[in-house]
Amino acid sequence: MQDALPIDDVLPALCDALAAHGRAVLVAPPGAGKTTRVPLALLDRVPGRILMLEPRRLAARAAADRLAWSLGEDLGARVGYRIRGESVGGLRIEVVTEGILTRMIQTDPALEGVGCVIFDEFHERSLNADLGLALVWEARGALREDLSVLVMSATLKAGPVAALLDDAPVIVSEGRAFEVETRWLDRPLPAGGRLSDDAARLIARAEAETRASGGSILAFLPGEGEIRRVMAALGGTGCEVMPLYGAMDAAAQRAALAPPGAVRRIVLATAIAETSLTIPGVRVVVDAGRARRARFDPGSSMSRLVTERVSRAEAEQRRGRAGRVAPGLCYRMWARTEEGALPAFAPPEITVADLTGLALELAVWGAGAGDLAFLTPPPEGALAEARALLADLGALDGQGRITPHGRALARLPLHPRLAHMRVVAGPEAADLAALLSDRDPLRGAGVDLEARLRAIRDPGGRYPFEVNRPGVSRIRAEATRLRRMGASRDAGGGAAPPGPPSGYLRQDEGSWSAGAMAALAYPDRIGLRRPGEEARFVLSGGKGAVMAGADALAGQRLIVALDLDGDPREARIRLAARIEEGELRGLFSERIVPARICDWSRREGRVRARLQERLGALVLSDRVWADAPPEALAVAALEGLRLDGLPWTPAAARLRARMALLPDLGPVGDANLLAEGGWLLPWLGRARSLADLRALDLVEPLKARLGWDGQQRLEREAPGQFTTPLGRRVPIDYSGEEPSIELRLQELFGVTRHPAVGGRPLRITLLSPGGKPVQVTMDLPGFWASSYADVRKDMRGRYPRHPWPEDPTAADPTVRAKPRGT
Repeated sequence: MQDALPIDDVLPALCDALAAHGRAVLVAPPGAGKTTRVPLALLDRVPGRILMLEPRRLAARAAADRLAWSLGEDLGARVGYRIRGESVGGLRIEVVTEGILTRMIQTDPALEGVGCVIFDEFHERSLNADLGLALVWEARGALREDLSVLVMSATLKAGPVAALLDDAPVIVSEGRAFEVETRWLDRPLPAGGRLSDDAARLIARAEAETRASGGSILAFLPGEGEIRRVMAALGGTGCEVMPLYGAMDAAAQRAALAPPGAVRRIVLATAIAETSLTIPGVRVVVDAGRARRARFDPGSSMSRLVTERVSRAEAEQRRGRAGRVAPGLCYRMWARTEEGALPAFAPPEITVADLTGLALELAVWGAGAGDLAFLTPPPEGALAEARALLADLGALDGQGRITPHGRALARLPLHPRLAHMRVVAGPEAADLAALLSDRDPLRGAGVDLEARLRAIRDPGGRYPFEVNRPGVSRIRAEATRLRRMGASRDAGGGAAPPGPPSGYLRQDEGSWSAGAMAALAYPDRIGLRRPGEEARFVLSGGKGAVMAGADALAGQRLIVALDLDGDPREARIRLAARIEEGELRGLFSERIVPARICDWSRREGRVRARLQERLGALVLSDRVWADAPPEALAVAALEGLRLDGLPWTPAAARLRARMALLPDLGPVGDANLLAEGGWLLPWLGRARSLADLRALDLVEPLKARLGWDGQQRLEREAPGQFTTPLGRRVPIDYSGEEPSIELRLQELFGVTRHPAVGGRPLRITLLSPGGKPVQVTMDLPGFWASSYADVRKDMRGRYPRHPWPEDPTAADPTVRAKPRGT
């Protein structure tokens, strides 16, 4: 007789809702029993098999174990499970991870023989869960109206999910968890502290304060690294300290989930322990308040793990683990005043993850994202980047449709990048695919990929770095499975995949280097060392990357960067492989394109004419383009002129001022003249440097821009010179409000009408014989009649040898002085 659980009260209503409507949403708090009770309750109500999806492999195994135990059976009778690389058949209930469901429905869209699909822990909003629900819901509408769909969640708002499923009935279990007291820090932790040190101190405090009441302690930490450091720090507590995270082998995970012995147990877990799993005897929870999530930048095609504050929903999930068997305590590693700043929910994975796998599955399904019922639609920008990568890998054709090669990639349980590598390079790539799909099994080995492969292929060897032996064993087992795939139906129920798409070099088995295989998976992360810079690389996708200068690969000319920290400016390389240029040219011969570069180098301050070979952003070869055409050189020089500015000489500036008076001839501001640009090209063919550009005389180019008719009109309406009565040409300055000239007073003797150009009077500065201004006038007749007498009186004494007639209007113009003695 099993103990009663809170979920038992709502099971009849849930079964009735599914029978009547074929769909339902169940909301039940952690510990209510939904994972282990609901499938059993449906056994006699649902014809066919029941599929229950769990977000993690550990949860799937644990749920199947518990269900079989509840039935008094061994696994493999009525209950089984299927996870990546491991399965136990079951006749009626099969617990699977979410990616397994996607493969099942892609292979058999009608899900023949399945009567109900249960999405457990849907509040975690994993990408595969969202995709699985969208595919199952479309299959139900098109092929299987009798297929029941149940979404179960602990903290998710039920309304949107119910609306997505055509107003599905919502069943709520209130739960009967024991009271949990929450204790916060007195004040926020100071910035800059080490999270693992702070967490170890809080766990030790919790253990000391609750030693009398007993019970196990469950501490939540963001990742394996923090767990290892905290384990080391808690070595003197006298407790049994056990880790629990996804990358552990199954036996170690089961040990953490087994009932505790006489010694008090402290379980250090990642978010894997938030839901689904039952960890016996937990009375105390310590929450470090952090979660590790993947963030994908579609612009750089890089994912990075970030450590973020937990959401309020996640914190409540963790807190609830302390109240499943008795009243409990929850220690939170933050001050109560900080709680309001926590986000309500963690972001759905579909909004922040790499969508390449999703895009591939949608292409296999033959639908766009907008055609399916997604609770949160995938971001269009990230989806477009994912499709572009798939097209680059040959998985999509020019119209975005799946290719035979793309179907082969989808049948492999790998990221499309690694699946492409496995298909093109063959079974030889299995070790590398398995390695890159898992956690790094080495510590202190630098960034060189070859060191990892040696440890995988020779696990018993002695190495000058730390080797995670269980991790190596897990990778080797996965590599063995991947080696078999692709040559049989193991890849997912379909026919053997075809060979590589066109454009890729076919090589014999045994001839692939690690770098060449890596380049197949990451064609956008092939790195070329920057000239003269150790350890700094430009990647074929256009981004920059850097590795530690002491690393063995720092001086390598060409590498493939396999793991980067995602920094958008210059990512740090964490894993890389060397590759030879010959290999690169053999692999990507169709992508290496010749380029004729004729541009302006801002750094060198001159025209640059080069003949290059490029692979994406990489310049594989670069030499002088000796016979570059003058037209191309002129265009490059023009770009330099746009950066440096137009060189205005006084004569060119006066010409521009005249042209500004006739706006219909075209704007003459610097920005307009440079934007137009073409008028300058005939004069730039020989310009190579900044000095050449700054020596350019703009007068003739400006005249050419005007053309013959424009020049004639300009001379009529805004002439450049004024002709004096003596026939001398004086430049007219148009830079002020009025056109102006300067000339000696005596040169205008006899002029009785004020000079004008284009109907506008000239502003005349009258000069003394010594060239000094004596009068400025725009009314020359008025000056002769009035002020001239005073000027004459003053100038006669200073310049007695120059004529100063009483009546200037009757005198002859002159610039000469009287002979001496006259």
